[in-house]
Formats: sequence, structure tokens, C-alpha cells
Amino acid sequence: MNNSIKPGQVWFDTNGKPIQAHGFSVFFKDGLYYWYGENKEYTKSFGTVWHWGVRCYTSKDLYNWEDKGLIIPPQPDDLHSPLHPTYCMDRPHIIYCEKTKKYVAWLKIMASTTSQFMSVMQADDFMGPYEVVHKMYKPYQMDSGDFSLYVDQETNKAYFIFERPHFEMVTATLTDDYTEVSEEYSRHFQQMLPPHTREAPAHFERNGKHYLFTSGTSGYLPNPSKIATFTDFHGEYMDLGDPHIGDPTGTSFSSQITCVLNIPGTDLYIACADRWKPGKLNQWMAMKSLKMIERGMKRRNNKINDVNNESPKETVPLPGKLKRHFDNTSKSTYVWLPIEWQGDKPVIRWHDEWRLEDFMK
Repeated sequence: MNNSIKPGQVWFDTNGKPIQAHGFSVFFKDGLYYWYGENKEYTKSFGTVWHWGVRCYTSKDLYNWEDKGLIIPPQPDDLHSPLHPTYCMDRPHIIYCEKTKKYVAWLKIMASTTSQFMSVMQADDFMGPYEVVHKMYKPYQMDSGDFSLYVDQETNKAYFIFERPHFEMVTATLTDDYTEVSEEYSRHFQQMLPPHTREAPAHFERNGKHYLFTSGTSGYLPNPSKIATFTDFHGEYMDLGDPHIGDPTGTSFSSQITCVLNIPGTDLYIACADRWKPGKLNQWMAMKSLKMIERGMKRRNNKINDVNNESPKETVPLPGKLKRHFDNTSKSTYVWLPIEWQGDKPVIRWHDEWRLEDFMK
């Protein structure tokens, strides 16, 4: 039994197996936490399996997690399905829609270097089964990368914050059923180039203020995070700098934040991150890729036009063939750290080991 959190160390479930839920989020309901993310149990370097569905674990104390299996399974027999394990399914997020009584799941899919889109699903129960609403969905006909979802509990409005790779961040108000974007959207962190382009948005709210963690863009090489604050989703986002205190490497403690968890009834917020651990080959490939991206983005920025408001269309082609992946992301670990406060600015300090009780108010 675990009675503490040890960031960066291998985290085992109650069966003694490493937790396989990467690019993850945590959902809370009825006294139970649901940790769900990309299942990498069959992922290997130079293999053709990027994921094996969305795996879920449950816990009452956040220390000990029971494996509940797949809540969204892969479709290994259909190379024309976005859920075929060879395609990059990343960062699943699930929110609950009070109006429809449905759990709505959004999944980022990267089928090739030139095609990124969303798959949208919904279910009557958090554990599924999930049915497809949009197989291949491009909001505002944009490519869509890393993203965050948020539901305002007072208004029941939902918001979708996504990276337009690797160019800008877009915030969209969702429709009432949370399965599509509405006509209301805004654009942020514009006209940047990798590694300064913002990705991996992780939103949370505290005392009426909204906060957004973002990462730079450097492949699997960790980089400095930034934190922005705002009161209006479609207004100005104020940069508060790097939240990581005492990090001489400038790598967000060698991690990338994927979600923020607030312990219900307390002022404790936890920054939950992946530590991808790139090897030397992956570092070389990432740096080479960055140079190519930067050159390409310079050309793209000279040509890009404002998007129009035509309805999103499901016309994204799938390659229909196996892909090889150089990164063995199955070996990545997790960095969960408590968020502390300097006034209204969230800060994150390193702890080799910590307990929730030490930071609850």
C-alpha cells in the first residue's frame, strides 16, 4: 500500500504493474477518482503500436490505484479507424454534460505529420461504452493538437482550448451538448515558432480566476512551462512566467503538465505531469525535427490567412497503413506536485516525496 506520492518514480497499481495511463486526466465523482489516459502496454521503440486504447484506474486516496481496464478500446482490425493503435491517439479528456446526461470524450488524433484532428465520443456511464459522435472532426477546419476541456459549474458552459499546431492557441465555446464547437472562439499566443509555440494546455479555476499552464514545443525534450491567467475565456491572457521554482535545468522538473486536479473541499491543487524520458536518439531526432518545423512555420506564417466560420467537416483522410514510432513512451513516468501560491501566482516546487495531508487547508 502506498501512503505518499513520489514524483518521477515508477507508479504501480494495486496489482503491482506500472500504471499505463499517459497524456492523462483525472475525473472525480461520488468520492472516487478516475485516472485515465493512453494505454502504452504494447508500445515499443520502432514498433507500430502507439497506444492500446484509453485505460482507467480508480482510487479513493490518490495513492493506490486499481486497474479498471479499457474504457475506450483500440480498433486494431481497422486501419481506417482513428482508434487503430498505429495512429497517435493522445490526451483523452472526458467531461459530463448535465443537459444530455452524457459523458463526452474528446481524443486528439495524429494520423500523419500533416493531419491532426479530434474524435468525439459519448456514453451514458463514465466507464463506457462510448459511441462515436464525430469520427474525424476539425474545429473551424483547423488542425487541432494538444487541448484542454472545462465546464463552468455555474453556467454549464463548456470550453475547448486547443493548440493549432504549431502556430497559436484557440479557445472555443462548445455547443450545449459539448460535442462540437460553437461560432464563438478567440485566438491566443499568436505568431510564435517552436520551441516558443505553446502546447499542452492545462486549465484550472481558483477563486473566480482562470489559469492555464502551457509547455513550449520541443518534441519529447522537456522545456520551461508558462502560466497565464484570465477572467474571460475570450479576453486577454496575462503571462505570469514559469511556475517552477528552483528548477536550474529549465525543464519543468523534466516533465510536461497534462492536467490540474483540485481536491474537492480543499484549496489543494495538484499539477499532474508526464515525464517522457527521451533517449539520446530521440533527443537528436527531436532537435532535427524542431529545425524542420521552424523552417516550415516561417514559410507558413507568411501565407496563413484567417480561418473562416464554415461548419467543421469530417473529410480528413487516414493513411490506411502501419506507422513506425521511434519513441518508447510506455516507459514514461508521472510527476505529481502540489501547487503553492505567491499571492495569486501558482508556483511549483520539487518534492522527492509528499503527502496530501501536508498541503491541505
